[in-house]
Amino acid sequence: MTEQTQTQSELRTEPQSEPSVEPRTEAQAEAQAEPLIPAPSAPQAEAVPVPVPVPAPAPDPAPAPAPKKSRRPLLAAIARWTAAVLVCGGVGAGTALGLTSMERTEVPGLATESDGRWTYPEIALPALPEGVLRPYSDGNDGEVHHADLRKLVLPAPEGATVDPRLNGGWIGLDTYLAHFHADDRVAVKEALADSALRHIAARGWTTPDGTTTRVYLMRFTSVAFAEAFKDDVLDTGVRGSRLPAGVDGEMADTVLKDVRVPFLSLYAFDERKPYGPEQTRWAYIQAGDTLGLVTQTRKGEALVVPFQQTVALQAQLLG
Repeated sequence: MTEQTQTQSELRTEPQSEPSVEPRTEAQAEAQAEPLIPAPSAPQAEAVPVPVPVPAPAPDPAPAPAPKKSRRPLLAAIARWTAAVLVCGGVGAGTALGLTSMERTEVPGLATESDGRWTYPEIALPALPEGVLRPYSDGNDGEVHHADLRKLVLPAPEGATVDPRLNGGWIGLDTYLAHFHADDRVAVKEALADSALRHIAARGWTTPDGTTTRVYLMRFTSVAFAEAFKDDVLDTGVRGSRLPAGVDGEMADTVLKDVRVPFLSLYAFDERKPYGPEQTRWAYIQAGDTLGLVTQTRKGEALVVPFQQTVALQAQLLG
């Protein structure tokens, strides 16, 4: 017991040596100095984080306003354009009024150019005697033209000079034979003697462009005689058809291929080159008991358009 007490007294009084302490770095000191979190004495409710408002980013600074431009140049340009529009509008209105007060042919660039057709008077079929039918009608099997033949001859166009010898009335055989070439007149006269010809009506004129036109209508006692004479003057073998006066050669012409008249037949011819100072075109119109002949002669060249027009109109009068 005494030894135990003594030992404890020694233990209390004996100085204890301090352990050697190594020098610490500043980082180690800071780490060891971290305070301890005391344990809670009682359970606490879980803390709910409170949202912390985040400030909105500051808007970009507004660009500095551009210096204001003067509107005077723009206003001046608008004024100039307005004045120009008003001036042009006034000129246009004046021009429009001027155009509406002028004939179309008086306006440069707008005049209707003539296509070469002539201006004919109003054309109508003549009245028929009571109780008779027009050719090609049901009941007129002989295709007879009962109208006055002189009224079926095409009238002269406006501005033309009418030949007093061929004024639309009856003509004699010699006048008709004068149309043919001198070498053909005897043969034509013989053919007519055998064809039972009844009568001939004719009209001739000359237009300001120098074209001389002749229209002959020949009525026979029947269609058979009319076609027989037509065959004689058109088909004479190697030489060709009976030629008009002053013509030495011929060729078939297709200028009438688009002329369509029911029940009628058209045969067109053109003077073959080389020809003299004038050119001649001619055409036969077979229309039932009547045979028509249209000729046109012009210095230099006989024009196609008036030839087509004249033949077509005469064919319609016979249709």
